[in-house]
Amino acid sequence: MSSQTKKIAVLQGDYIGPEIMHAGLKVLEAVSQKNDFEYEIESVPFGGEAIDKTGDPLPAETLKTCQQSDAVLLSAIGGPKWDNAKKRPEAGLLEIRKELNLFSNIRPTVITKAMKPYSPIKVKDDVDFVIVRELTSGIYFGTPRNKTADEAYDTMRYTADEIRRVAKVAFDMAMRRKKHVTMVDKANVLATSKFWREIVSDVAKDYPEVTYDNSYVDAMAMKIVSEPEKFDVILTENLFGDILSDESAEITGSLGTIPSMSMGNSGPALYEPIHGSAPDIAGLGIADPISMIKSVAMMLENSFDRPDMAKQINDAIDQTIADKVMTPDLGGHNSTDVVTDEIIKTITESSETYVTNNVR
Repeated sequence: MSSQTKKIAVLQGDYIGPEIMHAGLKVLEAVSQKNDFEYEIESVPFGGEAIDKTGDPLPAETLKTCQQSDAVLLSAIGGPKWDNAKKRPEAGLLEIRKELNLFSNIRPTVITKAMKPYSPIKVKDDVDFVIVRELTSGIYFGTPRNKTADEAYDTMRYTADEIRRVAKVAFDMAMRRKKHVTMVDKANVLATSKFWREIVSDVAKDYPEVTYDNSYVDAMAMKIVSEPEKFDVILTENLFGDILSDESAEITGSLGTIPSMSMGNSGPALYEPIHGSAPDIAGLGIADPISMIKSVAMMLENSFDRPDMAKQINDAIDQTIADKVMTPDLGGHNSTDVVTDEIIKTITESSETYVTNNVR
């Protein structure tokens, strides 16, 4: 393996997970051959697969492999098979985020011309924004928490450092995009939101080229539906980001088309589809591979600085959708393999050349 060869850890997932991971890796192979990109895959068990093999959703060897890789590709995990397991597959996901220090989750929402007919909303212009969600703190992790027969309570807590580090991720991303950050909170009610405004406003001073504004979370929930084309980077805390990113995914037309990236200050980033493992369609060959394939494109652009290769993949996806080669979630009648092969065909037959420095 040469010093230029990138090491990618592959966690194939459960139920439809292996099916769409296979599709993503086929596309990675095709685009890499076209662009002389060298990489090495190491597949390791995770989630339900790892529980079956070791009793633990995140075995020590799997974590070690991920830590020593340049990027991690993860497919959908979990399902009813492990509902009564001592440690569920989802516990492994929380653990790997913690161990890799993946404190920010980036989820793009893109509605291109090809996808407009499938969106449940009326889209005037192309939609292209990302939600940067704080991932490892807030109410999901706050203590104390308790539940009795008469009451229950949770605690939302953030430190200045936790807010500052994810804010920097959002502003750095905005500098590579349209230079606009909207911070979403509930500062008219919550002390934590007031604190977020103080810290993020201070971070914004270091980015004079970026337009910075705020929105209450309830107003943003409406704006994502009514005027999504107005946003660039949306920054928010864990709970609000969880809710808004799912709403944003829905306006694209299918959850099966949305990738995501989780990252920290150092070490490998993790790329995965946003949807679940869909046990009801596992083995039928009809799972939409696009979310996994777009996750591969996100990896190439963000971990390996190859926006040219990411653009080739995303353009091929758009062309495939425009040609009505789609799985049933988008109203099509094609299989996972047919859609994947069509995307690969478009990539390999394209005569257009891409220059990395001109794509950004």
